[in-house]
Amino acid sequence: MHTAHAPAVVTTAHAAPAPVEPLLDDVSIAVLAPGHPGVRPGWELASLPGGLRMLSVRADGVPVEIRLSVPLGDAAGYWHPEGGWRRTLVADWEGLSQVSLVSGPAVGCLYEHSGATLLAFAAADPVPEATVRFGVSEENDTHVVHLSLPAASEPHRLLLVPRAPSVAAALRPLRSWFAAAHPPMPVPDAARLPVYSTWYAFNQDVTAEAVEAQAGPAAELGCGVLILDDGWQRFGNGRGYAGCGDWEPDPAKFPDLAGHVARVRDRGLRYLLWVAPLLLGPEADRHDHWASAAPAPATVPGASVLDPRRPDVRRHVVDLCVSLVREYGVDGLKLDFLDEAAVYAGDGAGDVGRAMTVLLTEVRRALEAVRPELLLELRQPYVGPGMTPFGNMLRSYDCPADATANRVRTLDTSLLAVGGAVHSDMVMWSRSAPVETVARQLIGSLHAVPQISVRLDGAPPEHLAAVRFWLGRWHLHREVLLDGDVEPGRPDELYPLVVAARGDECLVSVHGDRVVELDFAAYRRFHLVNGSDRDRLMVEVTGGGGRVAARVHGPDGRMMNDPLSHLPEGPHSLAVPRGGLVSLVLTEGPR
Repeated sequence: MHTAHAPAVVTTAHAAPAPVEPLLDDVSIAVLAPGHPGVRPGWELASLPGGLRMLSVRADGVPVEIRLSVPLGDAAGYWHPEGGWRRTLVADWEGLSQVSLVSGPAVGCLYEHSGATLLAFAAADPVPEATVRFGVSEENDTHVVHLSLPAASEPHRLLLVPRAPSVAAALRPLRSWFAAAHPPMPVPDAARLPVYSTWYAFNQDVTAEAVEAQAGPAAELGCGVLILDDGWQRFGNGRGYAGCGDWEPDPAKFPDLAGHVARVRDRGLRYLLWVAPLLLGPEADRHDHWASAAPAPATVPGASVLDPRRPDVRRHVVDLCVSLVREYGVDGLKLDFLDEAAVYAGDGAGDVGRAMTVLLTEVRRALEAVRPELLLELRQPYVGPGMTPFGNMLRSYDCPADATANRVRTLDTSLLAVGGAVHSDMVMWSRSAPVETVARQLIGSLHAVPQISVRLDGAPPEHLAAVRFWLGRWHLHREVLLDGDVEPGRPDELYPLVVAARGDECLVSVHGDRVVELDFAAYRRFHLVNGSDRDRLMVEVTGGGGRVAARVHGPDGRMMNDPLSHLPEGPHSLAVPRGGLVSLVLTEGPR
């Protein structure tokens, strides 16, 4: 829960008037200093490399409101990091975000039905607490964004992207700018390897013996990292957080945590330990000592939140993280619930984002001194450009068994990810599920680093075959999936056709009844992933077509018969089972 108060207006039309001026393309701007009628903010627009524009607003050290307005035209949707499932157009009386370092950056992109953008912007400083109002102005037939920023000694800066063919294309130059302005944390190769997590497989009912039984199969199937999630610590039970604060192993579950970690690492897996360093519960032995430093209740049940603006809290969190890594020999930490710090936003006692920047800088510096190849996992919403100096594994929100949400959330994160490897939420499924379901879950995580969380030692053989196949394919195409040019399409359509390309290779995952363009003049090799509910894929061959070598796999990796040898230009239906894959290699140009 945020304590910051939004401007008391019903719609943006009820806001105080301000003169409007042309800004960029069809975007207009108005700037004012609410509550300071004698201040007249000035602004200027400059060009940057890569086609970006930098808007600088001078407001003499008082809060400022920047208003952007765009004619509706053929607008289809508005994407922003906190959008969730609301990615079409909303009215300006309901579009509202409170943003900060740990609750998502001030970024937005308005786009039309063609996919082309009408407005794309980002606050250059991703740290301060700010308010963003947005939506359709019914009175003016426009889409508006009102960005309220706190007082600052330096000019406020807003990055703008001229009209681009897609949301992904518009956000690429923003990523490049942020990567230079906020150098990301180094990303060891281990951060780019599939992960086995204990959370959905065990929840808090986890033991050293049970985890070690999963480690061998996980490594054999293609995982490179194991995360021990919630439940390892004393009082870690009941799915609540009333026991958080001591961060000591439960002796009944992990009598020798350091020895357990060493045994798992001997199986070839890096090891991360879950911790929520800002949570404090009444059951913890340390509760009374720290209670005065945690006056606000958390949004999760049973705990309160340590205030990161206090120096003693920051020293405590740094010491805690260092002691966990050093004492138990882990390769890094899964830092959970950092967004809970936002409960203090807007209370007048200091900017939470500034304090979290200081805290996380100290955490990273201290941990890298202990573990140079450090792994730190962060989670939506705190995976924006301002956070990537502090984490190199950027995971999507929890979405158990929801392949669609995993696809959408990982792609949303990737649109702004700077440096760090984007990770899926842990995929899970029922033991009784058909093998196509297992494949669908893995396909939903394909355009990120997959995380899995099922009990592998008792999984049906056909499920293990599907995991082995799809993680094997992911390893084979990792550079295309993680480092290639990705075009996922319109956000409001939930990315039903995702294209990743690098060099002469193109991988397309299909999640609906869409036609895939096969341009053999642009790419020699295509890999088509069938994430739909049909046992075929529709393609349109361009670029001349020609003779191809085709290889079809079922959802568990079994080879399927496919006599396909010639693909002329035009539409075709390819027999590919749901949950399966077809690879096409051009061997000879058009006849």
